[in-house]
Amino acid sequence: MAFSDLSFDSALADRLAWQQAGDDRPVFVEETGHAVLPDAFDTLVEGTAAWLLDQGITAGDRVAVWLPNKLEWMMLLFGCARIGATVAAVNTRYRTAELSHILSSSGARMLIFDAKSQHSDFYGMIGELDFSKLPDLKALVSLDPNADRLAPVGGLPVQHFGRHALPGRTVTRTGTADSPLILFTTSGTTNLPKLVLHLQRTVGWHANQCVSAFGFDEPTARYMAVMPFCGVFGIVPTLTSIASGAPIYLNEVFNLGLALKTAKDNAITHMFGSDDMFVQMWETDKSAFDVARICGFASFTPGIEEKLARIAATGVPLAGLYGASELNALYSIQSLDLPVAERLRGGGQPAAGKDASIRVRNPETGELCPANEVGILEFRTAGNFVGYYRNPEATEKAIDEEGYFNSGDAGYLREDGSFVYLARNGDFLRLSGFLTDPKEIEEVIEGFPGVEKCQVVGIPVDGKTRTFAFVVSENGPLEEAAILEQASARLAHYKIPVRIIQLDAFPTTESANGLKIQKNKLREQAEQIITAGD
Repeated sequence: MAFSDLSFDSALADRLAWQQAGDDRPVFVEETGHAVLPDAFDTLVEGTAAWLLDQGITAGDRVAVWLPNKLEWMMLLFGCARIGATVAAVNTRYRTAELSHILSSSGARMLIFDAKSQHSDFYGMIGELDFSKLPDLKALVSLDPNADRLAPVGGLPVQHFGRHALPGRTVTRTGTADSPLILFTTSGTTNLPKLVLHLQRTVGWHANQCVSAFGFDEPTARYMAVMPFCGVFGIVPTLTSIASGAPIYLNEVFNLGLALKTAKDNAITHMFGSDDMFVQMWETDKSAFDVARICGFASFTPGIEEKLARIAATGVPLAGLYGASELNALYSIQSLDLPVAERLRGGGQPAAGKDASIRVRNPETGELCPANEVGILEFRTAGNFVGYYRNPEATEKAIDEEGYFNSGDAGYLREDGSFVYLARNGDFLRLSGFLTDPKEIEEVIEGFPGVEKCQVVGIPVDGKTRTFAFVVSENGPLEEAAILEQASARLAHYKIPVRIIQLDAFPTTESANGLKIQKNKLREQAEQIITAGD
């Protein structure tokens, strides 16, 4: 089993040993069809580690990675692991405000970003940063081969990182199982995300558990990497594939045509993604699932359940998953032996089996719930995160004295020890596959001139959950178009409200703790406005 000592070097050592024994399966296959064998990948990782050291990155430093699913993402992850540095994963959909928060809160010493694409101008957004608030940031690096032509930003020249210009020397391996490996973002109680810290051992241990639990150890297993590496949903199955020897077919972003071609041309057996992704693929070309063994999905799209049930009934191995940045993705999966209605629920049996402890607590009484009683899900597993980076107060609230993580998610245990995830315990939203706290959007909008307060709700629009904002002001009328324009510059596109409506006051009701805003009434009003087309 790879990750034998739960550090990342052990995973590649195993793959190199397998290659020397005649196992010629590649680690990665890029979109171009270029196959990267274990020895070639190890050389790239060693070169990356040496390059990082040459740039002044050492054990304990944080490197922010703002890239799509390219081979360079994995080179940097393993290269940082080799020298004991930490990757701060940045969502490629993030904009300046979110990027600034991650750079500041992580104390990143280096930011590595992609070349300009049709979707994002990374360099342009970096130019909007307030570098006076980023004293730790010392280097800007781009994958753009013409990076040396880019003007310095914030007094920092833009350097180039590329696989064809890496140092050809070995490095001293200082990363260990207990080295901080990666920082993921997750929604918090303030206006911007918290940073979830995982060690090499927590991520490596969980990847090991997923190998047999998800059938990656079958000789002909092949995985298509579509979900972004900036989150656990993209990272975990990729590392599981490395641990098992299954080849990884890279898709930089989800593109329907490319995903179908990749699945069919390469006999893909393992796919993980959103519910809508599988529906799109099925409705376009059913043959993409001819050899599929597992199609694990997360429920992101409202009103799509009937389509999923029809697809599953034809024999497609769709199964509901559960995961969180704090727990890792592929934390659990529903058994394919269950009736369709049950196997399409979130949750299931944990990949860690008996090594995972799950309990459900009544949020009102504080007592533990018996099987089939709904409460808040709590988890304790060796793959759990170790805390929120530089945020001990949030960590103390999330992890109890026994080591259980309070997920804040509602669900219940089945009699057989598996569980069912029902919903976020509160008003959190699933937007484009990302769990999002409306407060992130509300506080950004409240920062605009004239906006006193903001409330954001989620409503279905054209089959997807979209945000709808209500604002109040003491300074007279507000211009909706101007606020939307400003929001577009500061928020990821999936967070931008479909409308922003001004009210004289929010609807409220009395509660034991004072006045409470009635978000249900705001949702109703938002749906009426969208339906009426006002």
